[in-house]
Amino acid sequence: MKTYEFNLRFKLPVSSQDPAYFVERLAEKGCTDALAGIGQSGRIALNFNREADNALEAILSAVRNVKKAIPDAKLIEAAPDLVGLSDIAEILGCSRQNIRKLMLNNLASFPTPIHEGKTSLWHLSSILEWAKKQNRYSVNERLLEVANANLQLNIAKESVHLDAAVRKQILAGSRMTAA
Repeated sequence: MKTYEFNLRFKLPVSSQDPAYFVERLAEKGCTDALAGIGQSGRIALNFNREADNALEAILSAVRNVKKAIPDAKLIEAAPDLVGLSDIAEILGCSRQNIRKLMLNNLASFPTPIHEGKTSLWHLSSILEWAKKQNRYSVNERLLEVANANLQLNIAKESVHLDAAVRKQILAGSRMTAA
């Protein structure tokens, strides 16, 4: 078994319950390996160090435990997943300016951001895969595994908002372009 570190953020159900109540419930339902933060009203953030055979198993078991403790909690985000240049620099152990220069000098191969603007965002897994292929930086394989699992979880949780007819059109269009 390996230990995986990740964060889960949840929206708490509308309740007059003291957030400390939820922290106690989490411990009762198997989240003794998480550090809880309840600083933002109506939210709970959990930093897990969970043992499992793989990252996806660790993350999904943590989500199941939280849902047992707080059935109406809604997953906001599994992290790390979305990162900006400063996050990337910190993870790869260099300066933000270095990453920006690297991005600008490698526009053809550098991952495309999922949001481009004043603050651009990337999926961490695509950045780590790119860095690994470039052999420029040491990539933590466990972090890459967690980032890939979080990407999948975040996409899956958002896919419930996708209209079935639109999904069908998108998939049909992607098959046509792949041919």
